[in-house]
Amino acid sequence: MSQNNSKKHEIEYVRKVLNAGTLLAPLPAVMVSCGTLEKANVLTVAWTGIINTKPPMTYISVRPTRHSYEIIKGSGEFVINLTTSKMVRETDFCGVKSGKDMDKIKKCGLHLTAASAVKAPVIEESPLALECRVTEIKPLGSHDMFIAEILAVNADSRYIDSKGKINLNQAGLMAYSHGEYFSLGRKLGSFGYSVAKGTKKKNKR
Repeated sequence: MSQNNSKKHEIEYVRKVLNAGTLLAPLPAVMVSCGTLEKANVLTVAWTGIINTKPPMTYISVRPTRHSYEIIKGSGEFVINLTTSKMVRETDFCGVKSGKDMDKIKKCGLHLTAASAVKAPVIEESPLALECRVTEIKPLGSHDMFIAEILAVNADSRYIDSKGKINLNQAGLMAYSHGEYFSLGRKLGSFGYSVAKGTKKKNKR
C-alpha cells in the first residue's frame, strides 16, 4: 500500500442514512402548458427529464389531483417550457396556485404563442420549449408519469447563433433544489473535457 493511501483522510467524512425520500437535486423547474391557445393552463413541475434519444422522449410526473392532469390526459399533449431567473415568481406561483381557481396565465402576465406540432401553447417568455405528445401514462402512486415523445423544439431566436447553435447558457436558466430556486452559476466544463487531449484543446460540446 502506498504511503498516500495509508494516510488517514485529513477530513473525517461522516455519513448518515435517512429515510427513503425524493431528495435528488438539482432539478429543472419547468412550466408545463396544456390545453389550447384559446383555453390554456400552466402548472410548474420539477419532476421531469430526458429518458431517450432516438426517438427523443421525456416525461413529467403529475398528481392526479392537479387541475392540469385531466387536461393533459384528455388531450395527450403538453409543452415543457424552460424557465429563467427572471421568471422565478411566475414559476413559483404556477406551482402553488390552481387553474381551478383562477387564470394563472393572465394573473402572471404571461404571453402564449401557438406551438408547431401540438395544440398546447408555448410560453413566449421561455427561452426554449419542448412540444410533447403522450405515449404512455404510468400510475406510480402519488403521481402518474406522462411519458411523451418530443415532436419539436421551440426556441427563442435570440439564443441561436449564426451557426444554428443554441446558447442556453445566455438565458439565465434556473434550477430547483429541495424547496428552493437557484440561478445557474459559472461554467465548470463541457461534455468530454475530462478526456480531451492537450491542455489547450477546446472543450467538446
